[in-house]
Amino acid sequence: MMAKKYILGYLILLIGLLLCAAGSAFTQGNPNLSKGQKVYVPAYSHIYTGNRQIPSLLTVTLSIRNIDIAHTVKIISVNYYNTKGKLLKKYQPSPIFLNPLESIRYVVDYDDKTGGSGANFIVEWQSKNSLNPPIIESIMIGSRSSFTSRGQALIPLK
Repeated sequence: MMAKKYILGYLILLIGLLLCAAGSAFTQGNPNLSKGQKVYVPAYSHIYTGNRQIPSLLTVTLSIRNIDIAHTVKIISVNYYNTKGKLLKKYQPSPIFLNPLESIRYVVDYDDKTGGSGANFIVEWQSKNSLNPPIIESIMIGSRSSFTSRGQALIPLK
């Protein structure tokens, strides 16, 4: 009877060790690492307030932050589009590099309402190494409100 308890105890210990080993194997390959993306970032050059839908102008700041502590990120392009999807401005005439933990910003002025309430940026980046994707977000600030929008990686068509 005592031998069965020891065998059962060892069996439970062995199963626990196998589960721990399997768990660490699953976490070793990080699916969030990437070598590049196109990222859609919502932006608003103005929002509407009140019953009459009065436009309230906003300053838009696009922030790109390389959060990887070991690798450089190459910013290929930063393009700004209006509500209808028309390209308004190419902010990045040629690629630039962001060192680890470096950031850059692009600003749409307060009085520039050409983007509209459905404006957006498309940011393309890449790296030679798989890394933590940069944080790409827009910050909108006006006299009545302020808020942020986080970028969404676009899934490439195959």
